Amino acid sequence: MILVVASMLVGQTQGPLKEPGSTVARPRKTADSPAGTETELPKIPSKLKKDPQMKKGGDVARFKTDVDIVTLDVAVIDNKGHFIPGIPAGNFRVLEDNVPQQIRKVDMGEAPMTIAMVIEFSNLFQRYWSAAWYQTLQLAWGFAESLKPEDYAAVVAYDIRPEILTDFTTDKSKIREGLDRLKIAAFSEANMFDAVTDTAERMSEIEGRKAILLITSGIDTFSRITYDQTRKKLQEASVPVYSIGLMQMQRDMADQYMSGPQRLDFLQADNELRTFAKETGGAAYFPKFQGEYGQIFQMLHQALRNQYVVTYQPSNTKHDGAFRKIKVELINPATNEALPVKDEKGKPIKYQIVAKSGYKAPRAVE
Repeated sequence: MILVVASMLVGQTQGPLKEPGSTVARPRKTADSPAGTETELPKIPSKLKKDPQMKKGGDVARFKTDVDIVTLDVAVIDNKGHFIPGIPAGNFRVLEDNVPQQIRKVDMGEAPMTIAMVIEFSNLFQRYWSAAWYQTLQLAWGFAESLKPEDYAAVVAYDIRPEILTDFTTDKSKIREGLDRLKIAAFSEANMFDAVTDTAERMSEIEGRKAILLITSGIDTFSRITYDQTRKKLQEASVPVYSIGLMQMQRDMADQYMSGPQRLDFLQADNELRTFAKETGGAAYFPKFQGEYGQIFQMLHQALRNQYVVTYQPSNTKHDGAFRKIKVELINPATNEALPVKDEKGKPIKYQIVAKSGYKAPRAVE
């Protein structure tokens, strides 16, 4: 198989795609589709809605009632990506703009999650039966099938603009209906910055265990906003972004055919996904083989379900709308030094703390 890289990276796969579910596949609207046909998708609503039957209490999704309380979802992960449980509340320290905060409580447990799947689906890479098209659907369907019955999920696809294919629901049949529309890509734009910030802003009022799963090449072609503006908006929305970078194997195989600028574009795309993950408290994955997908889904579930929920009341009570930086640390209260973590055999474990890097303070209403 010879892969040619010009303005796009296209590969071929063999054999039919097996799609879970029994619903009829419906193509997304193409550039040539007349308005009003069956392929036309609904317009994006003013904000992502929660399912009408969704309970507003509990850990699924809670709406803010007290703007002076900050709740952080914190994961402590070892060097293999496994969640480290059993850390006492007294070992956590939160710094807000480098000022230690008084922690009110630290909880831990497993809870349902609320996640928006934001999926790149454009003619830039996802041409019908191309390798990227096949991989995109494998990842989207695979993750959807891994959801638990109590999990809420939405499906958002983007090319020149984001489209909500399925709003938040626990009904897997509706999620399948949304994914069934990922058949024929329409436009050749892939406006990732617009899509991920639009979704994050719509989810910003939802509290609890929420996240965005971004399945993408990482390439942005024509967004209205810049990379730096995207970083700022994602930090302010405080929605963790978990990214899965597409076409890693295809890129390796086509490397000898790429020009320097093309190679640089992909490397920059990977770095952007890592930055979004780091600054929002998420993670970025770059699988080369299909056999890695199951492990990625497992790590995603561990990161999203098994977390420490740290609650504190900020010492800075100004309602000035300013962005406040947050840093979470594990310390030994007796020495005020970094807390060493050991495994069952007493060997030191290297770990990292995954939490959002900050939040935007509320602004006083005049």
